[in-house]
Amino acid sequence: MSDAKSPPLKGIRVIELGTLIAGPFCSRILAEFGAEVIKIEAPDGGDQLRQWRKMYEGTSLWWYAQARNKKSVTVNLRAPEGQEIVRKLAAETDIVIENFRPGALEKWNLGWEQLSGINPRLIMVRLSGYGQSGPYRDRPGFGTVAEAMGGMRYVTGYADRPPVRLGISIGDSIAALYGVIGAMMALHHRNANGGRGQLVDVALYEAVFSMMESLVPEFDVLGFIRERAGNALPGIVPSNTYPTRDGKFVIVGANNDSIFKRMMTAIGRADLANDPQLATNAGRVPRTEELDRAIADWTREHELEYVLAVLEKAEVPSGRVYDASDIVKDAHYTARGMLEQHRLPDGKPVKLPGIVPKLSLTPGATAWLGPGLGAHTAEVLSALGYDDAAQRRFKERGVI
Repeated sequence: MSDAKSPPLKGIRVIELGTLIAGPFCSRILAEFGAEVIKIEAPDGGDQLRQWRKMYEGTSLWWYAQARNKKSVTVNLRAPEGQEIVRKLAAETDIVIENFRPGALEKWNLGWEQLSGINPRLIMVRLSGYGQSGPYRDRPGFGTVAEAMGGMRYVTGYADRPPVRLGISIGDSIAALYGVIGAMMALHHRNANGGRGQLVDVALYEAVFSMMESLVPEFDVLGFIRERAGNALPGIVPSNTYPTRDGKFVIVGANNDSIFKRMMTAIGRADLANDPQLATNAGRVPRTEELDRAIADWTREHELEYVLAVLEKAEVPSGRVYDASDIVKDAHYTARGMLEQHRLPDGKPVKLPGIVPKLSLTPGATAWLGPGLGAHTAEVLSALGYDDAAQRRFKERGVI
């Protein structure tokens, strides 16, 4: 827990209309740094993420992290009264985050034109598969498809096998980060340059595409199409994953010229360390297979801990391939506050990922874990002027 008295986003109100990953991850980051995030959920079950992946006592363990610091308010967006509740909230809100298919909010009278007409200072972050314009805008778009369209899937895996996905929903998460960046830029512009809000349009495929380094200029100028290369980093040598005697793997990045020489010396290959042709990356690239074979021959002779000790002493960037058990017992994770200890509603201890980035004066903090469905409905509606009788009528009609 942080002892910061005034988190950086204190006083900023956010309405989250999203579900699953992209929108909720975007607002989660804002919530971690002090924004009041009001998550609007359907009364009949709420966000499906509550039921995704591994469960504990009927609730996804993912949920407790993804929805931390958020207020859960149940509202039926298809009901006119529910739409009016959101419009009232929007009138007093800084940022709305949504990740429905383009046009869905407009059907509910909650689109950009409607809400910005009520509140000209409003900023709306819209995350979708293909963006709010263009010929594909109406297609359903998940992160998996965006990763393929953005170019990431094609270069991931081995050349003799089909493309593979990363083990996480990276497309959604990258888009969420761009949503945060866009929201913060728009917030600064509003506060510094005239007081008007604006629309932030984030397409998942574009977020992925922006990560693809030199993919396009290499094709445009040279006609070169980057292919799958497994664990290697094509054109940058040596940089790969190597097996150890105990069945584990070590990541090595020795592509800097001086680091390469130190590594070859450390593993007993002075012949390679002092080979003039290998003194630069340009000379090493044609001999990639030879160098990878030499390194792998050495790593296979030793257990992982010995390999890491030798490479650390030689100041060669290297590391084990961490699984979850490695992470939770790692001293550096602990020292950096990246493993927070909390308790689930029944008191069971649970570790959650720490908060990124680290701010020296106003760090983020976990105030509470993902809330129960509708836990803050009465609080938020009361603040909007709906008395107990009105809230009872809403419940009877399925509005909340």
